[in-house]
Amino acid sequence: MKTQYWLGSLAALALAALPLLAQAKVGAPAPAFSGTDINGKVHKLSDYKGRIVVLEAFNPDCPFSANHYKTGAMPALQQALASKGVVWLVVNSTAASHASYRKPEAARREWQTLGMKATAWIDDHQGNIGRLYGMKTTPHLFVIDAQGTLVYAGSVDDLPDANADPRTAKNYVRATVEALLAGRPVPVAETKPYGCSVKYAE
Repeated sequence: MKTQYWLGSLAALALAALPLLAQAKVGAPAPAFSGTDINGKVHKLSDYKGRIVVLEAFNPDCPFSANHYKTGAMPALQQALASKGVVWLVVNSTAASHASYRKPEAARREWQTLGMKATAWIDDHQGNIGRLYGMKTTPHLFVIDAQGTLVYAGSVDDLPDANADPRTAKNYVRATVEALLAGRPVPVAETKPYGCSVKYAE
């Protein structure tokens, strides 16, 4: 009995130590959040009521994220969707103690270098938004419709290769947004995200 109790206690402690992830569910209202971008502006999901919102889990040092920017694929997608009124928030949940964390000044320089066309880069170093949405990898994408429902979660495309050209892939985010704008059902609601693990603060 004592052994079983001890093992049960260890299991409970192990579970408690894990990052709190995957609270957001496709088909349910997207969890409300508030985050400050690299220019000091606060963004709340409620600010964008009535608009489609895309969240992108991002780490500039992750080869998968880097490849999407190096090839120009992600900036091109951001720009194309922005022209249709879509809000795109890049979310960097890397812990401030991690080597891949970017302080706002460095992040602003990187924004220019990478040619980002997103609405904002959210500094989420405490991991609040990342954990709330269950962001597991960089990249990991989420699409919220104009009614505030999470309608897509998963990979940006079907090409999990950090050395390939994402512009040749089937892009799930683009397809989701195009379906929403056309009043059609979302073709694929969930996929398995690929990339590097999010470097959350412990």
